[in-house]
Amino acid sequence: MPSRGQLLKILADGALHSGEVLGSRLAVSRMAVWKHIRALRQSGIPVDVVKGKGYRLPFAVELLDADAIRSMVSSGRCDHLAGIETVLEVESTNSRLRQAAQEGAASGSVCVAELQHAGRGRHNRQWVSPFAANLYLSLLWRSMAGATGLGGLSLVTGIAVVRSLTSFGITSAGLKWPNDILVDGAKLAGILIDVTGESTGPCAVIIGIGINVSMPAAAAAVIDQRWTDLCSLTGREQFSRNRLAASVLDNLLAVIEEFERYGMEPFMDEWQRLDLVNGKQVDLKLPNETVPGLACGIDSAGALLVDTAAGQRRFASGEVSLRVAQ
Repeated sequence: MPSRGQLLKILADGALHSGEVLGSRLAVSRMAVWKHIRALRQSGIPVDVVKGKGYRLPFAVELLDADAIRSMVSSGRCDHLAGIETVLEVESTNSRLRQAAQEGAASGSVCVAELQHAGRGRHNRQWVSPFAANLYLSLLWRSMAGATGLGGLSLVTGIAVVRSLTSFGITSAGLKWPNDILVDGAKLAGILIDVTGESTGPCAVIIGIGINVSMPAAAAAVIDQRWTDLCSLTGREQFSRNRLAASVLDNLLAVIEEFERYGMEPFMDEWQRLDLVNGKQVDLKLPNETVPGLACGIDSAGALLVDTAAGQRRFASGEVSLRVAQ
């Protein structure tokens, strides 16, 4: 029985394909084709059904391709990749890799997905994840530093993402501590770090990255903040998610290697240039209080420094939600 992925590869050109032709190419009956189409539609994949003529996607798509991604990662970085899994749909790439880590998956394992049903950001906020519209990527990295030694990881991951965006001509992206990438105040990408294991010993780190590439307006209707995407910023109708994934992995693997050796120190100047919060009035929402103050950059552990009425305080990323005061 052919997979839904095989059917999608045929439909990816955006052209109309009759059930008879699809059945012939997949060596199944027209009824089997219809069952696959119905399953795709139930998963949230927008297959148009044109009565008496066939099926099509409403747009041509470049499906994610593990071989294509790997071929575009520089040879030196490829050595650190254990494998790239491309999946049609998943609850979230982070949750899939977290389960894989528990089952012994190797450091350097990657998961990219066409569609997430339960994509999430920090504090379990929803990350809108429509089919083939954006990049949903997670990397498993095994570290001996322990959870307490990874305080700046989301920050250097943000730097890696900005480096990738710059290579595609996006030169105005900046970083909002601790995990957002913004362009002109609109969110373009986000980062989610999950850590399991010892606080001061071996641990599994799942680095999740979501980048808006071509967000459909209908899907974005539920987003409760300003957002943008790469197609809007570049004026392109299409943007290669495979090239983007390869570039992100290239830069991410590079910063992880440097971060493991030297910590935040090599990244401090670059963070300062990209910091969108430094020098601004902010409100830090903690579980039991909201702290207003003036953001004063970060320390060598990646914590946010804030001048408050009670003096300067430092905040670790896991504790707080940050809002720039209006």
